[in-house]
Order: sequence, then C-alpha cells, then structure tokens
Amino acid sequence: MKLLLISLFAFLFTTGIYAQQTKYCSKEGIAIKGYDPVAYFLQHEALEGNENFSTAWSGSKWKFISQANLDSFKLAPQKYAPQYGGYCAYGLSENHKAPTDPQAWTIVDNKLYLNYNPKVKEMWLKDTTAKIKAADNNWPVLNQ
Repeated sequence: MKLLLISLFAFLFTTGIYAQQTKYCSKEGIAIKGYDPVAYFLQHEALEGNENFSTAWSGSKWKFISQANLDSFKLAPQKYAPQYGGYCAYGLSENHKAPTDPQAWTIVDNKLYLNYNPKVKEMWLKDTTAKIKAADNNWPVLNQ
C-alpha cells in the first residue's frame, strides 16, 4: 500500500511539472527573434538583444541588451518571458498558435503579450480582458 501511494504521488508530481512546462516559440532556437524580454518592462521598448548577453532557459536561447537585463531575467524568468510561449496572444484567444512580431507587444497586468503583427495587435487591444481569458483557457491544450 505504501509503495502504491509513493508511486501515485511520484506520478502526479512529475505529471504536474511536465504539464506546466512551456514550449517557447523560437526561430532557430532563439526566443522572441532575439529581442530582450526584460527591455519591454524596463526600457518600455522592443530592443534587440546582444549575443554577449544571453542565456539558455526553457529550451531556447534568450538575448538581452545588457548584463543588468540578463541578471534580472535569470532571477525571475517567468516574470519577463512572454505569455503563451511567445506565440500570438490574439491567435491563442482564437484557439490557434501563430508566430509573432516582437514589435507588436503589450504589457497587461505586468505580463508581456506578443501579437502576430501591428494590425492584429489593434484587434487584440479592443478587448484584452476577454482575449486573455479565452487564451488562458486555450493555452493548456495548445501548449502540448
């Protein structure tokens, strides 16, 4: 009985970890097409990162504009990484994955959302609350 409970606990624990791992959209293994995720929050701009300030995280390479931004990311990567694995937030709200343009971005409730292009970003901005709710519901299945 004890072995059964330990096995069940181990299965639930490892399944939970696997289910929560996000697969990030990347081009040639580089997240956000090389843009610095921290810069959206601290510099309020979409800025291309530098090869000299990079790190591997969650299966992708992430680039930064400075050592300070790299250090901030290393301390709290989930705080800065884009939602929905860097896929288009509007697309996720419509129940499909789409790549993104790093220049088409918004921060809502201290979370980074990327969109396919500026035109899609305009549609996204019309009702971010409803779109986030729909995308949140769709993401667990689309993240598999």
